[in-house]
Amino acid sequence: MENLTTSRLLIGIRCGSIIRQSSIYETEAWGIKHQKSFLNQAILVSTDLSPAALLETIKQIENDLGRIETVRWGPRIIDIDILFYGNETIDEPDLNIPHPFIQDRRFTLVSMAEIAPDLMHPILEKTMVELLTICKDTSEVKLSN
Repeated sequence: MENLTTSRLLIGIRCGSIIRQSSIYETEAWGIKHQKSFLNQAILVSTDLSPAALLETIKQIENDLGRIETVRWGPRIIDIDILFYGNETIDEPDLNIPHPFIQDRRFTLVSMAEIAPDLMHPILEKTMVELLTICKDTSEVKLSN
């Protein structure tokens, strides 16, 4: 919880104004199932940073919080993703927008449906609520205490 609080503070300082934030959800691990649950939250940020500069800034925030790169989808103390950047689509080696797993992750869709239910995925042409409705991921997503 402390890492989420600190990351929100740093995002607000370094990236731009936080316009909306979802509740915090406790969720089962995705990808590698046999690990502790994660805390997840979606935030909507107004930024003047380019997508590349935003990525660089959030990676620095992760480093400042002590994130160490290990196995993909493994345990980590913080993981900040850019899910959308307006209606832009970007396909570069280090940056894919929209995030390529949005439609596959219930924990992402629950948070996004809370803060932007009518946001249209620019490639799939479905809203967050529509994507949540058809998501095949059955992982538990519950409000954190």
